Amino acid sequence: MSARPDRTPLSRSFFDRPALTVAPDLLGRTLVRRTGEGPLELRITEVEAYEGESDPGSHAYRGRTARNASMFGPPGHAYVYFIYGMWFSFNLVCGPEGRASGVLVRAGEITVGVDLAAKRRVSARNPRELAKGPARLAMALDIDRSLDGTDLCGGPASPLSLLAGTPTSSDLVSSGPRTGVGGAGADHPYRFWITHDPTVSPYRAHAPRRRST
Repeated sequence: MSARPDRTPLSRSFFDRPALTVAPDLLGRTLVRRTGEGPLELRITEVEAYEGESDPGSHAYRGRTARNASMFGPPGHAYVYFIYGMWFSFNLVCGPEGRASGVLVRAGEITVGVDLAAKRRVSARNPRELAKGPARLAMALDIDRSLDGTDLCGGPASPLSLLAGTPTSSDLVSSGPRTGVGGAGADHPYRFWITHDPTVSPYRAHAPRRRST
């Protein structure tokens, strides 16, 4: 028996494209997270593209390090990083192996496992806030650095995978500057979201961190 079209796993070739092509095509797709407590699923509603060594806003702008090694491929793997000593962010690696690029999954709607997500996101005031922002999303789906490098094309045994879902029509996709990115990459319109979707996170311009004196 074949899977329903929306439940079809996305192939590695889906990810083996430029990040700016993959990013808007992720909207409406289904991210599956398998945990010991049960599965969770997320309808992706907001993403940001990062183009690696040619992109001043990317972690790979200055080359390969132990932290960003997963960004260099193969495509279809997870890049998970720790930020500000507090939060994790989840990215999908894109493009050919050896060339760093990826898409940050910024927000989405929990469609399966709402109760599990709510146990991790006790401060959420309603289901729309469970995964509204990259740190909240990672917390709701129990994603941390241990999942860095996970193969999303690894089948049902993988803790993470991506299903076809219901792709969003291009006339319902908005784009603009990435949230919190400063410097030369601040104005790149590499953030994409489903227009008027209530789970999309608010835009915040980059604010330089103050140094203590």
